[in-house]
Amino acid sequence: MKHLPHRPSRLLLSITLMLGACVPGPSNDMPTRAAQDIDGGLPPMKTFVVPRPVAPQHSNRDIARDFIELSFRLESGRDLPVLTRFEGPISVAVTGSPPPHLIPDLNRLLHRLKTEAGLNIHLSNADTANITIQAVPRREIRKALPQAACFVVPNITRLSQYRAAQRTQRVNWAALKERHQLAIFLPSDASPQEARDCLHEELAQALGPLNDLYHLPDSVFNDDNVHTVLTGFDMLILRTYYSRDLHSGMTRHQVAARLPAILARINPSGAQFASRPLSTTPRQWINAVQAALGPGAGPIQRRASAQQAVQIAQTLGWQDHRRAFSHYALGRLTQAADPVYAFGQFATADRFYAMTPTTGLHRAHVAAQMAIHALASGRGEDALRLIGPHIQTAATYENAALLATLLLLRAEALDLTGRVSEGRTVRLDSLGWARYGFGADWAVRAKMREISGLNPLKGRGG
Repeated sequence: MKHLPHRPSRLLLSITLMLGACVPGPSNDMPTRAAQDIDGGLPPMKTFVVPRPVAPQHSNRDIARDFIELSFRLESGRDLPVLTRFEGPISVAVTGSPPPHLIPDLNRLLHRLKTEAGLNIHLSNADTANITIQAVPRREIRKALPQAACFVVPNITRLSQYRAAQRTQRVNWAALKERHQLAIFLPSDASPQEARDCLHEELAQALGPLNDLYHLPDSVFNDDNVHTVLTGFDMLILRTYYSRDLHSGMTRHQVAARLPAILARINPSGAQFASRPLSTTPRQWINAVQAALGPGAGPIQRRASAQQAVQIAQTLGWQDHRRAFSHYALGRLTQAADPVYAFGQFATADRFYAMTPTTGLHRAHVAAQMAIHALASGRGEDALRLIGPHIQTAATYENAALLATLLLLRAEALDLTGRVSEGRTVRLDSLGWARYGFGADWAVRAKMREISGLNPLKGRGG
């Protein structure tokens, strides 16, 4: 059967895309001077208010191809016989122990789904809602699916029901003919950003496509987890999914025949872009990436798997973001042991990302890693140059953890170049975003200590 989403681990992948391999727990270490700069409590949490989705920059021909691959196949590679979706208005209910930030984030997402994807979707208190979002402690989710941060299942409303139905046809996605009732399970004790990221991905899959494709550069329907909120491309896919010309029960051939006219009507700008055919992503490369970044492997095995992913990408002659991601993963996994080698991998990743449209967010992640190397090497001006172009990108794509990381790196680089007062201002500005991105105050302060420790003028001891 198919569980959605079956990712190597959203937690691990997301964190490896940030600064360190993990956020350290509470520590008795002597705080650095940077941590001491912030007296008393942290500033209020900052949140994103106005969405700024970037319009898809793909030809309609390519979008039609991707739509079919997303909609008629599971991540395991198993084909789906028919399209399934909700027919009629869609109600969403929240149960369990939702954290305070979840409902505001859900309301923002529902508004986007109405205005950008044209869905008839609304929040409800009814026990019979089409989609039930249950917020439960992380440990309960991992009891059900040890490798999942969050997931969505058809035909149930509570996690307790899933345990009983786990290996039955009741929760088999391939057996559906139409969607009536689904449940999403989110961690109630995660950071605000992690809960929101799960909300976006799981609700998107509850409503629409059930597959992920590594060749999509600007979509949450991609297991690289670079994008954490629904993009302009994703909203177009969902608008297409709920077109009046489609309905549950249609076959792959029937849907494919109608897509050109649908996309011409709802996405006329797609006619302006040339088609960019991409080769199929082989399972061998996917397995190598998942072994490198997923759970269950030691450091040596992870590095070997990342190297294998790079070799496969080179052999296939890839010049796109998949090649870049291979180098990025290898850089992350060699950064501690060989920073110079890792820096070269990040530089190579950035070069290939630059060759692919709509990879600004990817390059922002790479820039953070390259800035770490520059800062630790005492090159403050180089760090500032690397960080500068990407702060706005992180804000545009609503990635508070990345935004806070870039700002904290910028603050240390400013300190390193003698602009201490400006650095203090930037550091204070970062903390509201850090509270959304990393959650608990101890996690925010740990991130501050971690980044401050990169500064040769400060080090771990202050």
